[in-house]
Amino acid sequence: MLKSLWLILILDFRNGPPVEAFLRLMNGIDSCSGRVEVLHNETWGTVCDDEWDLTDAAVVCREIGCGNAIEANTEAYFGEGSGEIWMDEVNCTGSESTLKNCNTFGWGTHDCEHSEDAGVICKAFMRLVNGASSCSGRVEVLHDGQWGTVCDDGWDLKDAAVVCKEVDCGKVTEAKSAAYFGPGVGPVWIDDAQCTGSEASLVNCTSTKWGLQSCEHLKDAGVTCNNVKLVGGSGECDGRVQIRSNEYNQWGAVCHSGWDLADATVLCRELDCGDIVEPKVYVETSGQTSMDELACTGNEFTVRDCPFSGWGVSSCLDGLHAGVFCQKTVRRAVVRIEVKAKIGVNVNDPDIKNKLLEKLRLC
Repeated sequence: MLKSLWLILILDFRNGPPVEAFLRLMNGIDSCSGRVEVLHNETWGTVCDDEWDLTDAAVVCREIGCGNAIEANTEAYFGEGSGEIWMDEVNCTGSESTLKNCNTFGWGTHDCEHSEDAGVICKAFMRLVNGASSCSGRVEVLHDGQWGTVCDDGWDLKDAAVVCKEVDCGKVTEAKSAAYFGPGVGPVWIDDAQCTGSEASLVNCTSTKWGLQSCEHLKDAGVTCNNVKLVGGSGECDGRVQIRSNEYNQWGAVCHSGWDLADATVLCRELDCGDIVEPKVYVETSGQTSMDELACTGNEFTVRDCPFSGWGVSSCLDGLHAGVFCQKTVRRAVVRIEVKAKIGVNVNDPDIKNKLLEKLRLC
């Protein structure tokens, strides 16, 4: 029987009696991305993108065993489906075990076309191998149950920045090529990645199809990320300092004990956030503390080069954590304008000055 091939879910949709329903992703780049389709009354149909967001996508990704959602796609991103549109105005809280437990208009009740079919991209499986820390190494991705590498054709800082963000390692420091971290084994899954830097995952970047390239492992791509970020501020150059610990492989705070202008200067420079530095203090009673008694001279390339009391060793009192506000110096150009006038013309006349200024503004 057909049903023996599928996981059968008995669900109460709050709009009638329990129904049997199934879920699949279609037309994606792998089994963890694609157009969302559900089976109802033995017929596959799509989901309308009205109110479709990451909370809804997270339920789908979890339900099909694909980890976290990184994109909630709309406007038939993965192509238009056909047949029924089974769900509209899906409104999940994020805690549901299945999409069918989320609030909706009810089966088949909608005001949509297939040009509004919803889709998802779930978190890709990625790792950095053979580096000095968990935030550096050869880039490897898991596809069809097998780990493979990324070719360095076209590999640059924008591509590497997406990887650093995806593996939660802060900003990119270097994009490595020519198997800098050693050659991998198995397939070379991705070639000629063309990221803008804003993508949530490397699989969102323009590239050749999975596995279709002539690269060898001597061209495996790699990255080095800086393991540092600022959180809770007004932007990426303002906030509470977070360092990713080599030993514990997790983000943690820097204790305010010993935190001074020299430490903050190194951090702002490392984050490429400028040379105007204002050390700050945050009161935070929760979370891991990674570093304490940081003692930079101000000349170090990274705060990891500065002396400190050891990973996870902290005597932080009252939850005082280090923070900083960084800003780049704004340099204003000085332009000297020479005005030549005929004899008898008063260049200091207010009307003449105003006309000159108006012409300069139009330039």
